[in-house]
Amino acid sequence: MLVQVHGIVEAIGQDWIWLNLNGWVIQAYVTPSVLARARIGEPIVLHATLIARIEGRLLVFTLYGFADEDERGLFGVLLTVNGVGPRAALALLGLSASTLRMAIAQEQIDVLRRVPGIGPKIARAIIVQLKDRIGVGPVSGALIPQTGDTEIIAALTALGYSMVEAQAALAHVPSDPNMSLEEKIRWALSYFAGPRR
Repeated sequence: MLVQVHGIVEAIGQDWIWLNLNGWVIQAYVTPSVLARARIGEPIVLHATLIARIEGRLLVFTLYGFADEDERGLFGVLLTVNGVGPRAALALLGLSASTLRMAIAQEQIDVLRRVPGIGPKIARAIIVQLKDRIGVGPVSGALIPQTGDTEIIAALTALGYSMVEAQAALAHVPSDPNMSLEEKIRWALSYFAGPRR
């Protein structure tokens, strides 16, 4: 069973990277946490899952890459939910593992629904089927606010968003030290501007 891949990053896309494995270049669909540390020309280690499916008469293999074993494990658990395919599971991990765990544990359907491809029916199925299987994890695994992040979370919760929703929005704010607090809050609010399903 394939569990890890080591290679040199050759290209980076919206949700994928190309890896050079000793002359063989493969495409891996990856989480935002992997994209955040991927640099063209530099080595990277992916915790990996290889999924096979049949397309017509062909057997097609797709590689999915994760930043750590926790992400890879959550990916596998998400795939056990009816209606959640690999790309949807990968998109859910864009919330961050800790935020996803809290959203499921606290039955935050609206947080899950903001993920592309996740409607209310699937969001409810995820919560019902996984609430007792996925713990919120140790405190050390929770999101730890950086300087300025507490103000963003405070602003969002003051506007009526839950702590889980605020943390999910915060995860989508670029980590640019030159951005002002007001710009970061606007970025966080743009997370909620997407159409509801």
